[in-house]
Amino acid sequence: MNRREFIKYSLAGACGLALPSLPGRALAAPIDRVEFNPAVYSANQAQTIMVFLYGGASELGCNFTNYDDFKSFSETSYADYFGSGEVAATTNGFWEAAGGGLMEELLAPGDLRVFRTCFSQVRWDANNRSHGSCVAQNQRGSYNEDESGIFANLAHILYNNGIIDENTKMPFLTMDGESGFYARGNLGMIPILEPISINENLDNPFARSSERSYTDQMDVLAQARNRALNLSDKITDAFAKRAEMDDFIQEIRELPDPELGTNDNGEDLNYQNNSFAHRLRTAIKILNYNPDTRVISLATSGLGGWDDHNDADNYLRRMRDLFLALRSAMTHIKQLGRENTINIMVMGDFGRGVNLNSANGWDHGNLQNFLILGGDRYFAKPGIVGETVLDNVGSVNRLFLRPAPDSYWFEPLSVAATIYRIYGVDNPEILTDNNPAIAHLF
Repeated sequence: MNRREFIKYSLAGACGLALPSLPGRALAAPIDRVEFNPAVYSANQAQTIMVFLYGGASELGCNFTNYDDFKSFSETSYADYFGSGEVAATTNGFWEAAGGGLMEELLAPGDLRVFRTCFSQVRWDANNRSHGSCVAQNQRGSYNEDESGIFANLAHILYNNGIIDENTKMPFLTMDGESGFYARGNLGMIPILEPISINENLDNPFARSSERSYTDQMDVLAQARNRALNLSDKITDAFAKRAEMDDFIQEIRELPDPELGTNDNGEDLNYQNNSFAHRLRTAIKILNYNPDTRVISLATSGLGGWDDHNDADNYLRRMRDLFLALRSAMTHIKQLGRENTINIMVMGDFGRGVNLNSANGWDHGNLQNFLILGGDRYFAKPGIVGETVLDNVGSVNRLFLRPAPDSYWFEPLSVAATIYRIYGVDNPEILTDNNPAIAHLF
């Protein structure tokens, strides 16, 4: 989002905060039928960081359990391309060279939950493995790509039940620019529910960069212009709210960065010096400082994209950097004593096939890992869930993993149902094409 858009939404939010009431609308029927449980919302006090792996990350980093089954069928030899010493699995079946040791370190105390069978039978049957469609559906929790996004729905649910009002500060933030998570669909615009765009440096969307004397004169002119419409008091309130939010952001900016120390092996636990790690650190600082913020979404810019059709050796580095940042984030969250309420979720477009093609990459698939860290108050700790088998070995172009016949699996839309549930929705299936919250978590 550019600065002009930034200011437009910020001003709209500030003006909305100043209004005593907001115009209503005829809500979509599924939203009308939501059964909200305030006791669950209050007990959980959930806050979510959603990390989206745009491009569709291969599932092999978190699930190398079938390597011996598919290695001899692959068009390009894994051992030859990655190196014979780089194709080993850890004790729990993570790809060692792709950050497997870091995953084991997070798994051991129950900080990491790994679901290996987030699989779309619907897309498999429709032969749908396109980026745009899969991203749109995953971020909306619906196969109707014109629907509103998960976090737009959540915002309206909380607003309709009195959780969000004109005094709520920054309930939804994005470090991901404009995303389908906040798509309005047919919900319409309520300014205080619009996400505020922010970056890892907390460049302040509420700041007024002109000299104060000039902007004070503009305030007077704006009030005079609108006095005839009986808006001057509301304009005054809006400018006051903007100044208040400017100060509030500045307070967060001045918070010290954490010192996370080393682990038992003497490894540095502090955040790496890349944009993604900095965003995670900033997101956690905001959530800890501001209980009003429910959700922060971010992509993995700073690590690179995940559309690994070729030259997949860089995938190993990206996975290591991803889990180094997640390890730092969990250390940070636990240092703050917030592992019970803050959760981090990680998902993407889809997974990949397991044929290493002639360009040394993987093509689109329909099975991915879904990861959760934190949220110990409301999430169980199942460890690793789901087993996979090799499918269709007769053609390298159709060399995929899929859920084992007796394994638990779920459609990607169940991620949305899980989010709604931890925020107090008792019947999330009405928003997710009848896909329930993920089992083993509750």
